[in-house]
Amino acid sequence: MIVSNLISKKRDGKSLSKSELSSFFNGYLNGEVTDAQMSAMLMATYFNGMSEDETFILVEIMLNSGSKVDFSHTKKYVADKHSTGGVGDKVSIILAPILACLDIKVPMIAGRGLGYTGGTIDKLESIPGFHTSPSLDQFKKWVNKCGYAIIAQTNEVCPADKRIYSLRSKTATIPSIPLICGSIMSKKIAEGISGLVLDIKVGNGAFMKTKEQGAQLGEWLKNIGKAFNVSTDVIYTSMNQPLGRFSGLACEVKEAMDCLKGNGPDDLIKITLELGKHILIQSRLYSDTKSAYSALMRAIDSGKAFQKFQQSVNLQGGSISQLELKTIPKYQKILEADRHGIIAEINTELLGWCLVQMGCVAQKFGDQLDYSAGIELYKKLGDFVNSNEPIARIFGSNKRKIDNAEKFLKTAYSINAEYKPVPLFL
Repeated sequence: MIVSNLISKKRDGKSLSKSELSSFFNGYLNGEVTDAQMSAMLMATYFNGMSEDETFILVEIMLNSGSKVDFSHTKKYVADKHSTGGVGDKVSIILAPILACLDIKVPMIAGRGLGYTGGTIDKLESIPGFHTSPSLDQFKKWVNKCGYAIIAQTNEVCPADKRIYSLRSKTATIPSIPLICGSIMSKKIAEGISGLVLDIKVGNGAFMKTKEQGAQLGEWLKNIGKAFNVSTDVIYTSMNQPLGRFSGLACEVKEAMDCLKGNGPDDLIKITLELGKHILIQSRLYSDTKSAYSALMRAIDSGKAFQKFQQSVNLQGGSISQLELKTIPKYQKILEADRHGIIAEINTELLGWCLVQMGCVAQKFGDQLDYSAGIELYKKLGDFVNSNEPIARIFGSNKRKIDNAEKFLKTAYSINAEYKPVPLFL
């Protein structure tokens, strides 16, 4: 393999063969290909894309670079969900215990913050003691005992993707459809699932800014699922504002807990139920939308979903009571409206970068996260505000970072006389 030759082929828009892709990506794992060379390949892929065959090969390479989980012995339906990333998206933390109450096994391998989007694992690690890096055997035991578990990607599962995932964030190559497909589907297939539902975020706070981009990604993901015998459903939801009222780390876990107790924000509950409905119908335990929705709501209203969440946290070594005690922010700032009118636009990506500055997403290996940091939205799109009325609260344990974030966040809101509603489901 001549590494530079393979990079130049992709730079010039040519397709790479299975042996060429295998040599390059496996070479990255064994040190033959450097970070700089992989960065160049990622950028060439970002600009020139990959063919369908190349993308399928990439998924296969990442999948076969590590171990897989086997649930073939179980009689229960094994499924998972995935979101393409947004701000305030804590649906995984809510949906997994609900499904586990309904005889669905959910072995979820989740991600850390990527770019300006928060990561499920970073949020769960705000729970003191919560263990996200077990062996695959321990992971499987947790799933079998509780019905679900959420862990970080380990060195055992898709190690090629694990290393590339971090590099994509550093090289601004996140919004590449082949790279997104390779990353998502290799990890999900490795979980040993039979079913998958995908929430593709579209809007100013998503990597896919338009429905057309989102639909293209959705088709690719469904085709890959079909090729690897995983039933795959896709929904498209708006990310033109953060999901729920809270965005950050511990505050999102607390909001997820409120949802599991039946007290969550309307948008968050609606998306959770829609995703759950698809999994329940896939499983053939429920035949229609009405019965699936009713089952999901019963799991919440009965208190069983929150009990299941508590069981999982305890199994994974966490303490909910310590979460409340150890993630109290030291400082806060109240953001006020500079005029009266309607909240007509929220620059959700900018809000996400504010969270990055506040310490909610690691920018390099070893960065210390501020689990107490976050933003609470008092007002969202379509809400009327008076001049000087509070519209958001910024909080955390680093005063300088909170002050800096406040300056940026002020520019994220557009207050006008009119507002054109954007539907939650696209």
